[in-house]
Amino acid sequence: MNLTEQADLDAQVLALLIDAEGEPLSGQAICEKLDVPRRTLLASLESLRGGGFVIASGPSLGYRLASMPEGLTERELSPLLATNDLGRKLYFHQTIGSTNDEAHRLADEGAPHGTVVIAEEQTAGRGRRGRSWVAPPGKSLCFSVVLRPDLPPQRAPELTLIAAVAVCEAAQEAGAPHAAIKWPNDVLCGDKKLAGLLLELRTDGDRVGHVVLGVGVNVNVGPADLPAELRESATSLAIERPGEQPRGLFCARLLGQLEDWLGMHEALGFGPVRDRWKELSCTLHRRVRVELGEGPPLEGEAIDLDETGALLVRVGSGAVHRVVAGDIVHLRRAPD
Repeated sequence: MNLTEQADLDAQVLALLIDAEGEPLSGQAICEKLDVPRRTLLASLESLRGGGFVIASGPSLGYRLASMPEGLTERELSPLLATNDLGRKLYFHQTIGSTNDEAHRLADEGAPHGTVVIAEEQTAGRGRRGRSWVAPPGKSLCFSVVLRPDLPPQRAPELTLIAAVAVCEAAQEAGAPHAAIKWPNDVLCGDKKLAGLLLELRTDGDRVGHVVLGVGVNVNVGPADLPAELRESATSLAIERPGEQPRGLFCARLLGQLEDWLGMHEALGFGPVRDRWKELSCTLHRRVRVELGEGPPLEGEAIDLDETGALLVRVGSGAVHRVVAGDIVHLRRAPD
């Protein structure tokens, strides 16, 4: 068995153990499910253990995944991935200025679609409109992925909404059932921010050259890990469902969701993404204030997402404004 075949088998064995959710599986059941001899299964279990996965076993207990490694390197993440492209080329940094900047550099040098740059700590991480992104090392998930879509530049914002859907769905599956999307791409639980996204693109004539999608998720962040000024406005997966979350598993599942939605978008267009975004939105059908950067803010009811991803806001006069960019503030006051 070559290294690629071994990695594929390890991923399949690990997937069965994860899906069992802590319940033991007999060696016979695993062998029958994967159609492999027992010696091949034993070799795979040893390979996984060598990668830091703790697999408990006993004569009458079968095999049970007791814990997973905390690292986010290729060694820890590869067995967890079920993707074709995303994360298959991965660069891990303990400390870096910005994963987005590094992903752009790699993309300019020809890095393929799906290349991921991940870091434990960013010293110059940024969010939308140049804001800083606070991510406690060892407790957050910060990565950037290189995408090479066949799209004209004016359709690139669709990718932001795709990513928001993927992050929101992954958060719900990880135990944050109230996760929802604030237009265009923040993921909230209640009024507290769980995750943020930043999309940056480089054009090549009338086509997108490459896109870098930056993702930041609070995974095992506790209130004490946050600056005082953020404790009332930020949350994490561990806060929403008490107990630590395996960051590597969440990262792998998020990349899987993202790849699935990118495939859906490529095959069927923006329609299915728009429909799902609307289902997951916490912005639609409530009163909002839109800070446009220039001129007075716009205040009204967010009524829909149009076919390009713009937010439609109805103001008091009844006129409907199409918002392409701006900061949204959710207002508690009901519409007049």
